[in-house]
Amino acid sequence: MELQQMRYVVAVAEAGNFTRAAERCFVVQSALSHQVAALERELGVRLFARTSRRVEITAAGEAFLVSARAALEAAERAGVDAAAAAGLVRGTLRLGIIPTVTAFDVPAVLRRFRSAHPHVAVSLRVDASDALMVAVRAGEADVAVLGLPDEVPPSGVAHRELVRERLVAAVGSGHALAGRSRIDLEALADEQFADFPSGSPGRAQSDRAFAAAGLQRAVAFEAPSSDLLIGLVREGLAVAMLPEPLVTGADSVTALRVTRGPSRVQHLAWSDLNPSPAALAFLDLVDVIPPAGGRRRRGDR
Repeated sequence: MELQQMRYVVAVAEAGNFTRAAERCFVVQSALSHQVAALERELGVRLFARTSRRVEITAAGEAFLVSARAALEAAERAGVDAAAAAGLVRGTLRLGIIPTVTAFDVPAVLRRFRSAHPHVAVSLRVDASDALMVAVRAGEADVAVLGLPDEVPPSGVAHRELVRERLVAAVGSGHALAGRSRIDLEALADEQFADFPSGSPGRAQSDRAFAAAGLQRAVAFEAPSSDLLIGLVREGLAVAMLPEPLVTGADSVTALRVTRGPSRVQHLAWSDLNPSPAALAFLDLVDVIPPAGGRRRRGDR
């Protein structure tokens, strides 16, 4: 049994087709099919049920697939660790970020990382903080940037605080409040809001602030994208609570400082069980980057 045969089995299982699997593996179909058939003979089981039109993985194939993926990951990690021991960082950095990162300029940081470690591939995932914490705990992401209410620390992951920041009220330039620079939270309670989906960490920080002040508000629009929220504000359909760097500079939108307004903390999160050399290199890089705004506290927690 060879690692290449395992790669072919994984490719067929993921593509659901021998032709597409061969294209993914940059090999002719006949060679891939021959290797899969040879592995099946060696194992004494059929990994795939196939006709001229259909390919389906068998129960034996499903069982084999789990261990094959683990073996391929272990083989890749062995090469990465050997390279790291010689001072060369290789492998893949799986980075997760929230849509509203302001602690640092993500493209600029990735450019610096690629310049320092040209042999590392980068996979970028944009998602909500709770989903990213699950991904880090499950080993599906190496490092993640989270945004959480200031009294809610990350759970189940190693983490480092990047920056604390107050959210501002974003209003359209034609809004009655647009001429003000600061406003009390109570003055916003009767407005129609656009916010992140209910239950998400991005929404929780504003919900908690209004609840702590004994206020209720109406959220008329929910969206996962800060760009869409700002667009709704620009059209005069709602106001939104967002990090100031995302609002400042937006066309036809004004940022108002909010007394007793919501705040959040951005964290860098990772698994300390067995971080890859690429993950450790990224953590070291971010640790020396000055914050884009707000206040950073150094040190692991």
